[in-house]
Amino acid sequence: MQEWLLNVAAFLQWVAHRLQGPGMFLVAIADSSFLSLPESNDILIVMLSTDAEWHRMAYYVAMTIAGSICGCLLLYTVGRKGGSAFLRKRFPRKDIEWAERMFEKYGLLTVRDPEHSPPPCPFKIFVLSAGVFRLNPREFVLAVSIGRTLRYSMWGILAVLYGNAVKVFMQNNLRTVGVVLFALFLTVVGSTAYLYLRRVREMKREAEAGAAE
Repeated sequence: MQEWLLNVAAFLQWVAHRLQGPGMFLVAIADSSFLSLPESNDILIVMLSTDAEWHRMAYYVAMTIAGSICGCLLLYTVGRKGGSAFLRKRFPRKDIEWAERMFEKYGLLTVRDPEHSPPPCPFKIFVLSAGVFRLNPREFVLAVSIGRTLRYSMWGILAVLYGNAVKVFMQNNLRTVGVVLFALFLTVVGSTAYLYLRRVREMKREAEAGAAE
């Protein structure tokens, strides 16, 4: 990372510590738009939520989510208003083609899922591409909101429950924790979807049997 970017990241984190909620809002905007501050939001939530009360943690998480949505909307707007040249300049062609295939196959799930995937994840290419490919803005905001809420709430809850141990462990094992929690998330979502679909099929069979009678 370039020295100037390190200085900007350090300044923004200092602002977050000084201003807390509003500071986290600003850091989240910066990280989700044109700067890259890897895992800064996650770490700040854990640091400020450690030993905090539940309502304080919820406040920090809410401010971070709001800032992240605003930052994503800035990048989305750039893409929507003719950001294809910016997209080609910033990302390799193979990554852009890959992102396009993902959007064609999964739609808005492409935006939502990288939100809680293990770092590092090229999330900005999906946000910018969402604007370039003109995805529905309301659905885009909803997808980002769901992903950010899952991700940041997870860290806030862990920080309140387990305190300083989570902060130390997260700083040393961030990628491992992300992979494990993402796997657990997929397991829960997959199991819920399976049970729901099975229940729907059973109800459909019961309805068909009742109609036949």
